[in-house]
Amino acid sequence: MPIINKGTSFSNGEQLTADKINNLLDLATFNQSATDSASTTVNSASQIVVADSGVTTAKLATDAVETAKIKDANVTKAKIEDVADYKVLGNVSGASAAPAEVSILDEDDMTSDSATALATQQSIKAYVDSLALTTTLPSQSGGVSTKGEQGSINVGPLIIKYGTINSTGGTTSYSFTDAFPNAVIGVNTTVQERVSTASYTSGADAVTTSGFVLQSYAGTSYAAVGRVFFVAYGF
Repeated sequence: MPIINKGTSFSNGEQLTADKINNLLDLATFNQSATDSASTTVNSASQIVVADSGVTTAKLATDAVETAKIKDANVTKAKIEDVADYKVLGNVSGASAAPAEVSILDEDDMTSDSATALATQQSIKAYVDSLALTTTLPSQSGGVSTKGEQGSINVGPLIIKYGTINSTGGTTSYSFTDAFPNAVIGVNTTVQERVSTASYTSGADAVTTSGFVLQSYAGTSYAAVGRVFFVAYGF
């Protein structure tokens, strides 16, 4: 089968004219024999065109595909390279740059202190909750109790316990309602009600996570001073 379908035909003895010679070429079309039927084919107008199967990566020139030639709708998640677990695509370089994988950290204590990583919602809530102010007050029926721990305040890891103690002698042992989990930073005491008009002072001694010993003084001597207010700090 010929590659070209000629634009005109001649019969034996027919007169050769310029028009017929021109038509021989101008009206000629290709047939399928002019293609390999795989990468190229002939369309309905008898023109040689590139077949869909003929467009391969090997046939594309480097940098030949331009952004404008790709539909936005065709840039899907499935077309983007796999992203590692706990990563997102972003730019944390501080300047214009190509997207890169950015870490997502699930750390309740934010211990990494990263300036570029993202945090999960759960870890943010856990961290904020750990810093939240919480107050515990015991049930009281007659106003301020005359003895005992009246409350506890948690500010993040810091714990503040407070209450009153009736000093009936030179030293009075006191145990916290709930011990400090780790350590006591200090205990402050203040005489609230004195048993007489003398000058009285008080102080905490033998402090542990479970309690302390209240020492009361009248001048420089041990004495019962009355009601003493205390504040203990720890964590």
